[in-house]
Amino acid sequence: MFASATRRSLSGLIPPKIATPGAVSSGSTSARTAAVIDFYSKLPKGPKPASEQPGGLRGRYFEGKNASGAPLLATIFILFGIGYTIDYNMHLKHHKNGHH
Repeated sequence: MFASATRRSLSGLIPPKIATPGAVSSGSTSARTAAVIDFYSKLPKGPKPASEQPGGLRGRYFEGKNASGAPLLATIFILFGIGYTIDYNMHLKHHKNGHH
């Protein structure tokens, strides 16, 4: 059970047909290990070029050099404020014709 849980958690990091446990653990001189090394050596290194970085709100607030969670927190507080206002006004309508 532990091996399958580990395999599931690592499935996003290691391509399944390239780096199988048998290929990685069979020794450092095998052809399969060479294929794994060749695959990972072709992956891009370093930060994305500016032309490939996302634009819009995501690029401006969440992935740029000024990345922060402030817009997310502002959205949460605004929704809380709107919900509280609606709830308060509904409660006032309850008191319009008398007390509890």
